[in-house]
Amino acid sequence: MGRRVFCASFMLGSLERAPALMSYTPKPISVQLYSLRDESSRDFDSVLERLAKIGYQGVEPFALFGKSPEAFKQQVNDLGMDVSSSHHPWANRADINEVIDVTKALGLTRAAGGFGPDDFNTRDAVNRTVDTVNSLVEKLGQADLELFLHNHWFEFNPVNGELPYHTLQRECPGVLFEVDTYWAANFGACDPVEEVRRISQRAPLLHIKDGPLEVGKAHVAVGSGVVDIAGIANAADPEVLDWLIVELDSCDTDMFEAVEESYRFLVSEGLATGSVSLAK
Repeated sequence: MGRRVFCASFMLGSLERAPALMSYTPKPISVQLYSLRDESSRDFDSVLERLAKIGYQGVEPFALFGKSPEAFKQQVNDLGMDVSSSHHPWANRADINEVIDVTKALGLTRAAGGFGPDDFNTRDAVNRTVDTVNSLVEKLGQADLELFLHNHWFEFNPVNGELPYHTLQRECPGVLFEVDTYWAANFGACDPVEEVRRISQRAPLLHIKDGPLEVGKAHVAVGSGVVDIAGIANAADPEVLDWLIVELDSCDTDMFEAVEESYRFLVSEGLATGSVSLAK
C-alpha cells in the first residue's frame, strides 16, 4: 500500500497556484535564521541589518550567536523587527528550565522545536514521542508557556496505518503547531494545503518554503517552485495565524537573494506584510 493512501491526493503535474482570497488578511513576515546560518556565523550584525532593510518584520532564531537572549532581542528591536518565535532543541530535555528562561527573555510566550526521524519510525517510538510532547506541554504550561511542534517530512510517513503527525494532533491536545508547509507535502505524497486546513485552529505559525518537491533537491525562493503558497496561506485560520516565516534549508543560488526574492513574492502577492511595501 503506497504512501498516497494516507494523504490527500497531490498531483504535481496538475498543480495550480490558488489566488489569494479576498477575505485573506496578510500576516507579518519573518525569517528563520537557519536559512542564513553561514552568513550569520560570519557577520551576524550585518545579517540583521540587511533583513531589516529588505523589510522583514521578524526573525526566528535557532541560535543566539554568542549573545544573551536580552541582547539578542534588543538588537532585533532596535532595527524595527520582532523576535517572532524561537527554536529550541529537545534532545536534552533536562535543560527545560533553560528553554523557559531563554523563551521568556526573548519576550515570547511560546517555544518551538521538533524531533528526529527515529522518534517516528515505529509505533513504540511514536508513543514515546507522544508522552514526551505531553510532558513538555505540562512543564512549559507551569511556566505560562505554550509548545509549538515544528515538523519535517518523516512525520508524514505512515506507521501502522496512520501518519505520526495525525497521531500527535489527536493524542497531544495541548500542543500547537508550527507547520513546515514544504515538508508537510512529503515530496508530493501529501497535500500541504489540506494539512494546514486540518489543524488551522492550532497553527499560529507557518514555515513557508518552496522548491521542486524532489528528494535531494535544494529549495528555491518562495514563489519560484511548485508549492501552492497562496493555497496554503488561505487554508490557515485568519483569526489564529500570526506569522508567515520564510525558511530555506538550502539553495543553489545566493541565499540572501533567495530570502529577498521570497519577501518580494509574499508581500507583492498580498500574502504577507513587511516594512517595505511592494506593488504587485
